[in-house]
Amino acid sequence: MLDKMKAMGAMAALLKDKDKLRDAGERVKQRAEQTFADGEAGGGAVRATSNGRMELISIELSPAILPSLQDETSRDMAQGLIVEAVNASIKAAQARMQEIVQEEAGELGLGDIAGDLGKLIS
Repeated sequence: MLDKMKAMGAMAALLKDKDKLRDAGERVKQRAEQTFADGEAGGGAVRATSNGRMELISIELSPAILPSLQDETSRDMAQGLIVEAVNASIKAAQARMQEIVQEEAGELGLGDIAGDLGKLIS
């Protein structure tokens, strides 16, 4: 309880220091652009990479999967694997960005308030 009150006090102080808050936001944005997370499906047959802004950066298909894409069933399977890999990479990127935001909140003296706020909106 006392920790949350301290965090609320730190947040009130931050609201008065707009420059510090803006700088923190800029640091998070920069780290989001520099953060990459991979996801895979089909035992590595499909790999996807997303960044901290939840943008898909790349898709890599194993050469072994390419020749089998001639029929509709194989294409459907490959498309499912691509979706699975992309979703896995985005989920990993979201987890990494949550860590980054939590680190920044700690540096601002907000403790685990970012985690508490996340629980309210999820």
